[in-house]
Amino acid sequence: MLIAYFDCFAGISGDMTLGALIAAGADPERLRKGLAGLGVGGYRIEVGRKITGHIEATDVRVVLDDHHHHQRRRLQEILETIRKADLSERVKQTAERIFRRLADAEGRVHGSSSEEVHFHEVGGVDAIVDIVGAAICLEMLGSPKVVSSPMPTFHGYVTGSHGVFPLPAPATAEILRGVPWRKLDIEGELVTPTGAAIIRELASGFGPLPAMTIVSIGYGAGKSDFGIPNVLRVILGEESAGHGDESQCVTVIETNIDDLNPQFYETAMERLFAAGALDVFLTPIQMKKNRPGTLLSVICDSGRAESIAAVVLAETSTLGVRMSQCERICLDRRWEEVVTEFGVVRIKIGERDGRVITASPEYEDCKRAAAEHGVAVRHVHESAAALYKTGMSSIVKD
Repeated sequence: MLIAYFDCFAGISGDMTLGALIAAGADPERLRKGLAGLGVGGYRIEVGRKITGHIEATDVRVVLDDHHHHQRRRLQEILETIRKADLSERVKQTAERIFRRLADAEGRVHGSSSEEVHFHEVGGVDAIVDIVGAAICLEMLGSPKVVSSPMPTFHGYVTGSHGVFPLPAPATAEILRGVPWRKLDIEGELVTPTGAAIIRELASGFGPLPAMTIVSIGYGAGKSDFGIPNVLRVILGEESAGHGDESQCVTVIETNIDDLNPQFYETAMERLFAAGALDVFLTPIQMKKNRPGTLLSVICDSGRAESIAAVVLAETSTLGVRMSQCERICLDRRWEEVVTEFGVVRIKIGERDGRVITASPEYEDCKRAAAEHGVAVRHVHESAAALYKTGMSSIVKD
């Protein structure tokens, strides 16, 4: 499994996130091209280098036209912009979840509903670019599992469109409920509401650096001087082998449904996977009054349970869900690839204690190759499996 560890030793903001992800391997030109799919103009993205605390970091700046400095947007306007964008479904869902979390926090702080919130700072073009850009960059990096360090404490005051507020800003504190903090106590805003929403929505957990083999490290520069290196560090790596016997805590979300148009299950499953579900499956059941029904089950990282449950409630006719904590044990997984007469096909390999337990050609690769060459999927599958067994494969990162 690919992991992106967000080391927020000096906090996190939207521009720091973009800088760190670009430094870790995301392509800034592909980022610009992806953001163009939003259809939002009036800005440009500048990517440079900056020394902060003797550490060289990637400095990302979203430079706005004067017109966009004072724009105010409601949540629905932002979501419509994202939904109409020429972006992948995964990117859209990720960005939408982050903005909803921001809106919910702002609503609770100011005593209104999320739909009534007028976004000021976080509704500007720069914040839209930061949030959607973060989703695009993570997809470029292979959609890794995100784990974060605890948040550093800080104090002081900040002036915004709503007036003067204590730090952490009320919306930031609201978003980070339940998240661990570590004592640093620097004066100044280390964690912004946008940064808080990004990491709270993306991270599956908060704690120390996981066991991994490091692939790349990226530093994203902040804009202030706090007397320490003002950077966000993102460490990208592959989960270390030999830990397959360690149990992992997951959440199982279930609901019984007997009145949903069967055609809608496809969309629901697509959006659940886009939201980060580990698995989604349907089971036929017999419900009360002898009604045939469907048990919808979703397995997800515990840190994503709230947002995954929200997708179930939005995309199905259910009035509620059940959530339970479970432990699972997984094989260590890696990829190799074979070059068949139909093209390159990846082989998914499961290992335990360094011994191969299972190996299977990736179905989507076989399906694509079969369509391109006008052959049956099973022919591609058999060819790839045979080549792997003869040792004609090469290791590839997923």
